Amino acid sequence: PQPAAARARATSLRCQVADSVSQATHTTGLRRARYRGLAKTHLDHSISATALNLIRLHAWWNGHPLDRANHSHLARLQLSLAA
Repeated sequence: PQPAAARARATSLRCQVADSVSQATHTTGLRRARYRGLAKTHLDHSISATALNLIRLHAWWNGHPLDRANHSHLARLQLSLAA
């Protein structure tokens, strides 16, 4: 069995990776390849990764942390109606 500290680090890393993959699929649509061929697909993934880095850099420069909280559609609607 893993010690508790090692398990907590692994879980934290797994959550960070899942957040990054989720942001990539929702923002750039990386779930499916747009092109045929390895070279074009690799270029598409590289451009998408650059775009994500620019989005994160822009948020960091402006002091707007990325929203890491997962809200349901109903909760988002309630938040927007309350504003």
